[in-house]
Amino acid sequence: MFGRFGGNIFGPELGGGLGGFKQTYRCYSVTMLDNREDVERGGKIIMPPSALDQLTRLHIQYPMLFKLTNNQQARHTHCGVLEFVADEGRIYIPYWMMRNLLLNEGDLVEVENVSLKVATFTKFQPQSVDFLDITNPKAVLENMLRSFACLTKGDVISIKYNEREYELCVLETKPDDAISIIECDMNVDFAPPVGYQEPKRPEKKHDEDVDMDNPLDMSEYLDKTFTAFSGSGNRLDGKKKGLDAAPEAKNSVPHKRGVPNYKHKKGTITFIRTRRNITDNNEEEEKDFEAFSGSGQMLRKKERK
Repeated sequence: MFGRFGGNIFGPELGGGLGGFKQTYRCYSVTMLDNREDVERGGKIIMPPSALDQLTRLHIQYPMLFKLTNNQQARHTHCGVLEFVADEGRIYIPYWMMRNLLLNEGDLVEVENVSLKVATFTKFQPQSVDFLDITNPKAVLENMLRSFACLTKGDVISIKYNEREYELCVLETKPDDAISIIECDMNVDFAPPVGYQEPKRPEKKHDEDVDMDNPLDMSEYLDKTFTAFSGSGNRLDGKKKGLDAAPEAKNSVPHKRGVPNYKHKKGTITFIRTRRNITDNNEEEEKDFEAFSGSGQMLRKKERK
């Protein structure tokens, strides 16, 4: 059954058995319509009222999903339908969809209703590194995909955010090459954008770069005049008794600061223990020492008789 619309022969033909819908239309971009920015930013098309009349008489599955095919270039994609208000014999589709199908204004396109599996996973690749400027790309994409009904592997879709357009290539879809994204729980992943380069990380210095046999000489950095606790102090009661500074030791050893151990191995702990040497003078002092050898005083004097 065929019909004549606008001087061109088009018409629905029942294909694929009962419930099939297939028709050829002339295709135009939505720029031919006034104030239809919502169609351009989504994945749905506008069809004529006669298509709705044919679809309601057929046993089709809802939501209505369609396969668009350019038989001249062997290109196809999938879409949903937004309205049935187009002129008879015409359909209006987003411009990014026309680019994927390699269509020009007024070219013929075949429209066929299909049933697609529900999406579980999709992987996108931004076509520009500018997409990385978006703070939360997954949230932005989720909001923009509400205007889409389905996705096709290999398509380059277009979204608009903050008055800028971003193109995303659909690299992978599961469970099929064409999926429905209406009321689904879909996992989303991103591939590196086209032209993206990983930032170079600074090279790590190996342990061999440090000369283990010739450690740094730190003697020139030591303060040889420093003596610990060599200052004078003041008593809180104002007395001067016992405020003389301690006499300096005749053979005082200059203070040595620590030097890094360049032979230290990672993952090990070294405990350094020192032992105090006991001199002969200390032994003599210990021999002369006698516990409780001092004289005592009574707090209360004895009364004289």
